[in-house]
Amino acid sequence: MGRIVIRGGLVITAADEIEADVLVEDEKIVALAAGGSSQAETWTAGQVIDATGKYVIPGGVDVHTHMEMPFGGTNGA
Repeated sequence: MGRIVIRGGLVITAADEIEADVLVEDEKIVALAAGGSSQAETWTAGQVIDATGKYVIPGGVDVHTHMEMPFGGTNGA
């Protein structure tokens, strides 16, 4: 899949909120760096996403759900 850089977003982790850039390689987050830092400025990627003014929640949202499967006596259908 290659490299993706997500620049300028507000990164939300379990412990902090920080304006940072995120480096993704082969679908895995491999680095975070404060936005505009010299480290982040050296990152190159096939795709750069501008997340200015947006939240970035690495690994925080699992879109894989089973809404129509029975669970606990309920059925989402």
